[in-house]
Amino acid sequence: MTGTPGTPGGEIAGIPKLTIRYPTRRDAIEALLPPGMQPWGEPEVQVGIYCVPVNGEPEHGVSTKVPARWAGTEGWYTLGIGIDQESAIFISRETNGQPKFPCEVRYFRLGERIEASCTHQGYTFLTYSGTVSTAGEAGGDIGGDEWWIKVSRAVGGPGDADDRRGAARYDFPPHVVRVHTEGTAVAVEQLQGDLQLNDSPWDPYTELLPMTGKPSACLVTSRFTARSITLDGPLDPEGFWPHADTIGGSRWPGLRGGPRR
Repeated sequence: MTGTPGTPGGEIAGIPKLTIRYPTRRDAIEALLPPGMQPWGEPEVQVGIYCVPVNGEPEHGVSTKVPARWAGTEGWYTLGIGIDQESAIFISRETNGQPKFPCEVRYFRLGERIEASCTHQGYTFLTYSGTVSTAGEAGGDIGGDEWWIKVSRAVGGPGDADDRRGAARYDFPPHVVRVHTEGTAVAVEQLQGDLQLNDSPWDPYTELLPMTGKPSACLVTSRFTARSITLDGPLDPEGFWPHADTIGGSRWPGLRGGPRR
């Protein structure tokens, strides 16, 4: 089955991607999904740390996804993609609803050693340190579906989505964007290491998606053969209103663009 939890989908990788998975609570995932989406499979968070060429230069990024079913299709709902390249942030959100935000990502491999860290608004919210435990092996078919949200609140509307005095108003009501990928995992290397999630108001993993068990990690070298981004269907505009205000360009719930206090 394509799109099963644990498979890396939704990015085109040029070098091995660090894929980290950790278990969380099902109700925590459900609380973050907009009306119309439901959790499926095991409740887990998939974090991908990568470096790919974009606009002629390397883009270091970190993506965070949770398993979500939309219109009968099982896929992944993307909560955020932190990147270190400003040019790709705003155009990606405007055109495709891709939830990108500025983030300093450190990621390297030195022999069998893997190191990664992600810093946003002065908070290093994630660190990973590990070593390769198995040699690379072919991983078979990968791909599936990933969900983004394209939406624009109305000009001159309420200052934030928690302002209950105003009705939901949009210039473009919320729609799901489907990102469909097909490809092959050329090599998968299993890792042994330590994942540390740190408290951060700007990236609230510990508060909203707490780790409830042992994480796992691997390096995935991928070859993608197809990728399409399409407008898939509308969400209930009234039901989505509490989800409209986010932290920056992510889909973490926010207040006037910042963390909820």
